[in-house]
Amino acid sequence: MKKLLLSVATVIAVSSAWAVPGIIRSKNGDVKKGDIKWLNSSQSYELKSGNITVTLKKSDVESLEIAKPKNFDNLVKSVQGGAPGSAIDGLTKIVKEYTMLQWDNVASRYLVEAYLQMNNPQKAYSAARVVIEADKDSTPAYSGELAPAYWQTLLALGKKRDLENCLRMAVKQGSRPLSAEALLMRGDIILKEGGESPEAHKKALVEAYLKVALMYNDVDCVAQRVKACEKSAVSLNAIGMSSEAQRMKDDAAALSK
Repeated sequence: MKKLLLSVATVIAVSSAWAVPGIIRSKNGDVKKGDIKWLNSSQSYELKSGNITVTLKKSDVESLEIAKPKNFDNLVKSVQGGAPGSAIDGLTKIVKEYTMLQWDNVASRYLVEAYLQMNNPQKAYSAARVVIEADKDSTPAYSGELAPAYWQTLLALGKKRDLENCLRMAVKQGSRPLSAEALLMRGDIILKEGGESPEAHKKALVEAYLKVALMYNDVDCVAQRVKACEKSAVSLNAIGMSSEAQRMKDDAAALSK
């Protein structure tokens, strides 16, 4: 009985998430502005503007435009600056309050990265699943900001089948940045399965990292190329090619400017 009551309470909490001001762009070209709330039970959005309230199915929504949550940038800086523990509570709160309202996906990415930095992949996995399971299409598992961090969690936990499914779905999306991320993950899988041996580093370089570094010259793939150059540098050092590794580090620095 207690478990049932808890489940019901959870559903009510998610389906009656607070409303936030923003803009909804529909696939038919309509643009509506107002206070937006996610309705989990019907997988739809409720938008209220003045005395008018409309409901839009998730499948009819092209995109959301919602203001960045307060203190979000500082929380991200904490994670990126090596102080992940100080960001956990704030990011968890954003994920909860912005369920299916754009920023849960982004906040979850950094929450997962924080837990991974703290060597706690199980909590990272649980944090990611909150966002993934809120979307009945499970889209965040293979698309968007959260996906690459989630893949790292699956890799750390040895959930290879789930990871392979995510990578296949990511490639199907046709997005060049996602395709690059999937290729980088292929390299990481090679290293893990090869015990980071010199042979594994060579294979990861040829089949993944260098491909992204040299072939993904798209403007929207700069972040992935930076990662690829950094990973290439590590692998080149591992096989004794220190001068080539330094060139890759320099390339990563130049791309980051």
